[in-house]
Amino acid sequence: MLPDDRWLLPEGIEEVLPTEARRLEALRRTVLDLFESWGYRQVMTPMIEYIESLLVGTGHDLDLQTFKLIDQISGRLMGIRADMTPQVARIDARNSRPDVPTRLCYLGTVLQTQADHLEKTRSPFQVGAELYGHCGVDSDLEVIQLMLEMLSIADLNNIHLDLGHVGIYRGLVGQAALNPIQEAGLFDILHRKSASDLHEFFDANPVDTSCAAMLSALIELHGDASVIPEAYRQLAAANEQVLQSLANLETLALALSASFPNLPIHFDLAELRGYHYHRGVVFAALVEGYGRELARGGRYDGIGKPFGQARPATGFSADLKVLSRLSGGTYETYAERTVFAPCSNDESLRDKIISMRAEGWSVIPELTGQTASAADLGCRFELIKRSGGWELFPVIVETESRK
Repeated sequence: MLPDDRWLLPEGIEEVLPTEARRLEALRRTVLDLFESWGYRQVMTPMIEYIESLLVGTGHDLDLQTFKLIDQISGRLMGIRADMTPQVARIDARNSRPDVPTRLCYLGTVLQTQADHLEKTRSPFQVGAELYGHCGVDSDLEVIQLMLEMLSIADLNNIHLDLGHVGIYRGLVGQAALNPIQEAGLFDILHRKSASDLHEFFDANPVDTSCAAMLSALIELHGDASVIPEAYRQLAAANEQVLQSLANLETLALALSASFPNLPIHFDLAELRGYHYHRGVVFAALVEGYGRELARGGRYDGIGKPFGQARPATGFSADLKVLSRLSGGTYETYAERTVFAPCSNDESLRDKIISMRAEGWSVIPELTGQTASAADLGCRFELIKRSGGWELFPVIVETESRK
């Protein structure tokens, strides 16, 4: 006997019904058109590939998020993509000239072993853009501007931007000469922003007093633009890598403020999201009332090295399903342009249907023996023959009191 719950889907896997699918598709087209207008060319990556290629340069987190299976042909371990960014980096490394900046974008479903605590989905509809071949502030600025434009055309308002720079932490760790085990422990503490654990860490792992003070300061270095001058003061004894990273962050923030004068920018120098993956600026876009970022990204130079070309890279990604759901924009529903056509062999009706479909109408023909009405099919209009030919009329919905 078959189970009676065959309609159930695995946890975190969902289907998209017509109304939302139409909104999602409209937004997809709009976003891809935006990317193309900025010079970002779309690529399509495979859903599944050998695990060694899929996870190269990405760190432990993506490995845990990747579904794995054995290829029945080769016997090799394969993975289902949980993030398209590494795949796009491989495309760039294998197909681009070293001296030419390349702009690529992508969109597609990814599959993850664990759901986000807020969205509960394991199948995000990932959209993103990447800029390869340039290591200056200009490229970071461009991808952040593009991300903000994407959120704007999705009619997501009151965006806040979080900015950080993992190069500051990397430089301080190097200056303190921490070993890998110490670095991992300190990373966890800073990620949790636990001042008490930080004091205990330095008690158990004595380092230069100046370095300990600067690393401890990172926890408190978060807030508005006043964070930058305070960071210069508290990190004055840092090495050149730290000071240059801080200068890059300041330059980027000033440029963003000039382009988006009403954009609230929050700085967090202990923000180490994607630390094992990113190499420079990290950023995230947030909106009030939603408990996680709408889009995020950063600089991840050198990820293409295993594929033969270690190019600088920066980019961002988002879940288009989240953007569609939170969007304040209005999208035309199917019913608003859906027409019922009666069952008829009239050649003029066939011509009318062809012309209306070419104009963007959705025309649903009546089938022989059909009992469902135009209203039952969700039609807002119907074609009725008059002396002048087939004309469009609103569908009259009969209520119970009129039946």
